[in-house]
Amino acid sequence: MSWDWFTSDDYWSSRLVFQKLLAIWYLVAFVCALNQFRALLGEHGLLPIPDFLARVGFRRSPSLFHAHYSDRFFAAVAMTGAVVSAVLLGGVADLVPVWACLLLWAVPWVLYLSIVNVGQTWYSFGWESLLLETGFLAIFLGPAHTGVPTLVLWLLLWLLFRLEFGAGLIKMRGDRCWRDLTCLYYHHETQPMPGPLSWYFHHLPPWMHRVEAAANHGAQLVVPFALFAPQPAASAAAGVVIVTQGWLMISGNFSWLNALTITLAVPAVDGAMLGVPPPDDLAAPPLWYGAIVIAVTAVVAVLSYWPVRNLLGRGQIMNYSFNQLHLVNTYGAFGSVTRDRYEVIIEGAEDDVAGPTTEWKEYEFKGKPGDPHRRPPQVAPYHLRLDWQLWFLSLSSRYGGRWLPALVTKLLEGDPQIRGLLRHDPFAGRAPTHLRARLFHYRFTTPAERAETGAWWVREPVGTVVRTCRLDTDGTPVPV
Repeated sequence: MSWDWFTSDDYWSSRLVFQKLLAIWYLVAFVCALNQFRALLGEHGLLPIPDFLARVGFRRSPSLFHAHYSDRFFAAVAMTGAVVSAVLLGGVADLVPVWACLLLWAVPWVLYLSIVNVGQTWYSFGWESLLLETGFLAIFLGPAHTGVPTLVLWLLLWLLFRLEFGAGLIKMRGDRCWRDLTCLYYHHETQPMPGPLSWYFHHLPPWMHRVEAAANHGAQLVVPFALFAPQPAASAAAGVVIVTQGWLMISGNFSWLNALTITLAVPAVDGAMLGVPPPDDLAAPPLWYGAIVIAVTAVVAVLSYWPVRNLLGRGQIMNYSFNQLHLVNTYGAFGSVTRDRYEVIIEGAEDDVAGPTTEWKEYEFKGKPGDPHRRPPQVAPYHLRLDWQLWFLSLSSRYGGRWLPALVTKLLEGDPQIRGLLRHDPFAGRAPTHLRARLFHYRFTTPAERAETGAWWVREPVGTVVRTCRLDTDGTPVPV
């Protein structure tokens, strides 16, 4: 039986690059989980996984943790995922039979699915589902000693199309500033977590912001169709995606969203452009492997009904999974852009009685703006989950849910796990007697202000998020 219809050997090197990059982002994701889970999701975390498992069954959130949960087991799952990701990065999957390669790539997908499905608020963003959907399709790409399955390449391009086109549509249907090309007057300053260059991007002249917005529309609403065109058009389209996503990477911190989007563009690149020719002795895929790839393609085709309906419908939603396995999702970002930046600043005090003369000391977080003189850091592709949620809290107190009272309690207790999420604990591990959270309005300094003061931000208090409180005798925070 001839497999010429099934494989695309011209994309052999593109597959290798794609797999290496994906292994890196898997590794980053598992390291993020390992470093932050105890404070956020552990047995004594802000949103404990055991409490979630008691409320939600396996069918609603498939996860290994339904069989057993302990903080030690979670750490073992995350560590295993990190190790397997490193093994994949090292190319071990290319040295084993096809069946073993598929199983090896399935391991991080199963492990990360288990984490995301119990991650609650902390894992509710589009890049989690994007990593899972990408990782699922990557299972079926096969090892380096076989031909590249054409159908899987098309499925990856279909994913990239939905990601880019969905993001473009939600902008045009959403905030008016995308249609009049003025959204980037505000975005670089008000995005969830600015980066080291965001101040400079914000101060670009208005005409450049309008060019940015127009180029974004072209990259997301026009270019994705060329991904399915013959070469070299498909490679050119991939190049546009890579350049625009790289621009987004240096202008802000969006976890591994932009890096993974760049990775998804690689399968569209003609392998000859990468300068690494395929081996002459590529093995024909086993018959059972071809059958699996065809079956997966059929499943994706059926599941595509829901995201396509969402794209074409007037009530388009962003970043939604239509099934518990996070397959064939809908994506999108920044359907609306905030015009003003607010930050929640948490402060503690050690006075026995809080009053007008109390000295309040500010907790400093690793990524979110706090000290006006601190330059916004580069965080992505790493993801600081608590910092990110605090940006949403600044938009509305309803985003605090159950985790904000828990955070207040643990800060008043001097919880060491929570302190591990901080850049600076003003009490050096001691528990404060009082705590409060105030809302500040932030804006970037002008070039003249920056030259004079050295500050990156100007801020002023505008309200209260958490009133001054202390721990009661039963260990719960009470206002004073």
